[in-house]
Amino acid sequence: MKTIKGPAVFLAQFMDDKEPFNSLDGLCKWAADLGYKGIQIPTWETRLIDLQKAAESKTYCDELKGKVNDHGLEITELCTHLQGQLVAVHPAYDIMFDNFAPDAYKNNPKERTKWAVEQLKYAAKASKNLGLNVHGTFSGALLWHTAHPWPQRPEGLVELGFEELAKKWMPILNEFDENGVDVCYEIHPGEDLHDGVTFERFLEATHNHKRVNILYDPSHFILQQLDYIEYIDHYHDYIKMFHVKDAEFNPTGKKGSFGGYLDWRDRAGRYRHPGDGQVDFKTVFSKLTEYGCDVWAVLEWECCIKSPAQGAREGAPFIKSNIIEATEKRFDDFAGSEVDTEKLKRILGLNQSK
Repeated sequence: MKTIKGPAVFLAQFMDDKEPFNSLDGLCKWAADLGYKGIQIPTWETRLIDLQKAAESKTYCDELKGKVNDHGLEITELCTHLQGQLVAVHPAYDIMFDNFAPDAYKNNPKERTKWAVEQLKYAAKASKNLGLNVHGTFSGALLWHTAHPWPQRPEGLVELGFEELAKKWMPILNEFDENGVDVCYEIHPGEDLHDGVTFERFLEATHNHKRVNILYDPSHFILQQLDYIEYIDHYHDYIKMFHVKDAEFNPTGKKGSFGGYLDWRDRAGRYRHPGDGQVDFKTVFSKLTEYGCDVWAVLEWECCIKSPAQGAREGAPFIKSNIIEATEKRFDDFAGSEVDTEKLKRILGLNQSK
């Protein structure tokens, strides 16, 4: 067993043009004052990190780490969710996903993809320079528009989709391997990796590449009505990152899992602050601890009701209260005794005279 690290906070949703949310120093002081021990950095936020410079300069990374450490914090992981999304984009989503790319690559899917792949490779080197061995991202999607099979999917479409997705990712995965860093895909609706079955399909398509791993976020499984506890039983060996985010699913006679194109607040499935939804976090933390998952517990604030300010204030104590200090001692050790082989044989009824 292993004690989960934390509490930590993902900075993406807290970025703002106002102080203290517009700089790394400001966010570090803010996070430390709230009781967080780590920060997860979204690499698309250039106010927090120059990703190319971090890939090319160990000195820059040492200075970045020092700045964070001065606030009593650690960098838990770097994340490239937006860039990872752009590694594989179906043309139907080109216009909307252009928002994730710099202006120079908009309206040019081929160049946008090349930029995204380069960003991921920078992230591999930057992670190594920062002394990190795991990294969070999205897989992107070629097949998501066929998730509900109508019209019916032609034979071989899914197999080809995962084969092509793997081709796009293999050079990136190999770059991460060369730098000793695991790629943790956030299993998420909208991605081709959105549940256990699709994770296994991708793993197989990459020939079980050892850098293919999981960022576990139970909130996404609530919305899919997937057993998020049993998921840990199946995939605990791959879970290397952990987002603490809640959700709830309350279907009615008018709306269900597809959501009716409603805003988040009005959907049957919606994201909530940890402790306000339906995720059984005590069991989640217990399972991850029991299986020895070496993860940081990172708050990801996405709530359609509670403010980010309140969410951040409540997040650190919530995570801290759920972290289990893994025991190194059995509760019945006090009643034990030294190993006595002859005594053990007598207990088993062995070596008795016939």
